[in-house]
Amino acid sequence: MRFTRKRFCSFLGFLYCLFSFYAAYSVFFKPSQLYRVHRVVTKKEGGSRGTLYPGNDEWNPWEEEGKSEKDLLLKKRKKNLKNLLFQESQRQPAELSVQIWGKAAIGHYLWEHILGGSLEPIDAKAQWREGKLRTGKTDLSFITGPAVVPGYFSVEAENVVLVLNGREEAKITFAAQWLHYTRTLVENRKLQHVAAVLLGNEQCSNDWIRPYLKKHGGFLDLLFVVYDSTWINEDDVFQWPLGVATYRNFPVVEPSWSMVRDSRPYLCNFLGTVYSNSSRESLVNVISKAGLDKFCWISAREQWQPQETNESYKSYHDALLQSDLTLSPVGINTECYRIYEACSYGSVPVVEDVMTPGNCGNCTLYSNAPLQLLKSTGAPFIFIKSWKELPDILQKEKNLSLQEKVQRRKRLLEWYRQFKIRMKQTFIQALEKAFQPND
Repeated sequence: MRFTRKRFCSFLGFLYCLFSFYAAYSVFFKPSQLYRVHRVVTKKEGGSRGTLYPGNDEWNPWEEEGKSEKDLLLKKRKKNLKNLLFQESQRQPAELSVQIWGKAAIGHYLWEHILGGSLEPIDAKAQWREGKLRTGKTDLSFITGPAVVPGYFSVEAENVVLVLNGREEAKITFAAQWLHYTRTLVENRKLQHVAAVLLGNEQCSNDWIRPYLKKHGGFLDLLFVVYDSTWINEDDVFQWPLGVATYRNFPVVEPSWSMVRDSRPYLCNFLGTVYSNSSRESLVNVISKAGLDKFCWISAREQWQPQETNESYKSYHDALLQSDLTLSPVGINTECYRIYEACSYGSVPVVEDVMTPGNCGNCTLYSNAPLQLLKSTGAPFIFIKSWKELPDILQKEKNLSLQEKVQRRKRLLEWYRQFKIRMKQTFIQALEKAFQPND
């Protein structure tokens, strides 16, 4: 009896081991089985899943359902590996830490649109907002808000990027206060390296900041400046995009199925202030005389409004989303927020390619001003020299099929995505090159 019980226990142990080996094989070695759950998607329903691929004839947001099980399994394993590598990189100490002080609205375009960071609290009116992210082996932090005052916050890194507004005299005075404060920290060895992102003057009259550059005896290692400055050399001075009007709370827009696929009721749009004897007045006159106002969403006002109302905010965003083209006449400078905002919604900018008065122009690297930064990256815009060309452009628009317009939207949205990636790489690489000690 004792012998039988012993054999029975041994048999149970053998079964347990056999089951354990089978379970291990199933988890680690046996190919996964995929079970699909099909859903019915109405035409109106879309969502923003999927990625835009300009080379494909069809963009399918449910593209994973059309792939083989092997491809899906491989993709899942690559994703898991990528996540593991990312988690491992987060455990590694950063080779470079940089704190960004956002004292101009373009800082939000840098942080949220270019770098892909987020801010807490979400409330845009909060006195203090901050965020952190890791890109490669560089740690970035961002602070902004009225409570960020010289001498009244913690300096958490030896390397700093100042985001400043130098568009007019009052802004320059405020920016100079921050530069003087930062120079004191450098002199006291509390900071090692400093860069600045500057919303420059629209006539490119930025001589006031030149003495702060290191090569002119100052302490700024790098300067990223908006508009077509002749200083651009991609050594210590880089051109930076104006971006969207974050001071009007223009959001990060994610492409959706309807944005790409749906027919849009308007050929073009222009919503803005029309000044007397301006290019904008010429634009409105051309549209009116040619009877094009019935094909375009035109809403002109006589006085500029610095802040949006709920109604004007919705109207503007609806116009971008429902128009194939966005008309962009020159203002004080050719570059304007409207260009980037149109790209966000897949509405092709029609840009008046005219050089405005001032000190902007070609630099040693580029000879295609205005908008040399956008042109050098192959911006798929429609460039014109006069609004008298608009009737012919809109006539061609009428003859385009929806499929042709869809393909064009894909190209524009993909270009804008790649453009932001490129600007992120330029920014990070410039910081790493200038801020990290030489080996």
